[in-house]
Amino acid sequence: MSRRIALHTPPAHRERPRLRPVVVRQASDYPDVPSPYLKIAQSYANPLWFGPPLCDELIALVRHMFSEEEAELVQHIRSPLGKTAAAVARAAQRPVEEVRPVLDRVADEKCLLLSLGDGRRRRYHLLPLIPGVFELVLVRPSLEGLDGWHRRFAELFAALYDTGFFAVYSEQPVPLIRHLPVAQSIEAQPMALPSDRLEAVLERYDVFAVGLCQCRLAERLLGRGCDSPLENCVAFGSVAEVAIAKGKMRRIGMKDVLTIKAEAEDAGLVTWVLETRVGSLRAGTSCSCCGCCCHALRLIGQFDAPGLFAPPHFVPHLEAGRCVHCGRCALACPMGAIVVDAQSGGYQHLRERCIGCGLCVTACERGALHMEAELPHRELSPGLLSVALRAGPGYLRNVWAAWRERR
Repeated sequence: MSRRIALHTPPAHRERPRLRPVVVRQASDYPDVPSPYLKIAQSYANPLWFGPPLCDELIALVRHMFSEEEAELVQHIRSPLGKTAAAVARAAQRPVEEVRPVLDRVADEKCLLLSLGDGRRRRYHLLPLIPGVFELVLVRPSLEGLDGWHRRFAELFAALYDTGFFAVYSEQPVPLIRHLPVAQSIEAQPMALPSDRLEAVLERYDVFAVGLCQCRLAERLLGRGCDSPLENCVAFGSVAEVAIAKGKMRRIGMKDVLTIKAEAEDAGLVTWVLETRVGSLRAGTSCSCCGCCCHALRLIGQFDAPGLFAPPHFVPHLEAGRCVHCGRCALACPMGAIVVDAQSGGYQHLRERCIGCGLCVTACERGALHMEAELPHRELSPGLLSVALRAGPGYLRNVWAAWRERR
């Protein structure tokens, strides 16, 4: 029997959970669930928010997230536009002096709502579950403060994610995330653009912050996942300023970011970047991800849904005469995009799974792999109009597909 080397079947400590097909429900299927919980779940289920269908897993998560008193108030915050405590109090027909402390607890202690502003003008915003609530709850500068509530949150969220509901929103291209190739893999590549290099991206910003990777943290709370470094989720620009002010991340300098990312690459992690520019607002985030924990990478590795990722600028090419079929490239690939048959001398590059990270190139001790530019290639502009033009059509088709599935 030939020996095939690949990461389609990860090591035992990285074993991915089995998928549980989602059973779509109606509100009438939950006669014993209090109405406020159902209304919140229905808000989260909105396809425009990348929401899951109404299902047992969603109901269980929502009932854990909010107490009955909290749900009575949060049910009145139905959109990201948010409401002030006074507006929620009017809707709930309760004194604002009773309402504000409850909303502050949900926003500041549980981190289930995004709050902006101060005093009476403070607004409380309901966010999508992912991306949104999951990240807001778990992003933090250290492991301090984690308790059984967070562990149960991670468990229930994993049960919901593992239904595969999010894959439908990545079937058609919505290219928002781009992966940066490992610096070493494109050092001598004349086609490399400034935007392919992290340092050139960061030079546009003045404020930087770092926190723990939420995906790997959640997996560790569940006693699974991998042992890759945790502190490499980075924000820059306006997002970093807000995260620092709220104590969700710690301030660092640009050199610190580059050091953290270099160490992450050495650990076999993939760097991605997401930037946003709306008028004078400039912000960005970058995490260093593994194929076993990261929700974004699992869309490809587990659900074969690559639509959220921009096409890679570079992909690996093999110089067959140098290859000895040792399999190091396959073992380094976080996406299982390379298959090596050591006995027959076979090498296969699965282009549809490749994100162009270059980890296979740096793993090859024989110099048999190098990165070549994919042409034509377009840089992703972070401007609002550019994002809408490239992502809007795919986003709307995915939303329509999700809506049809639930009819």
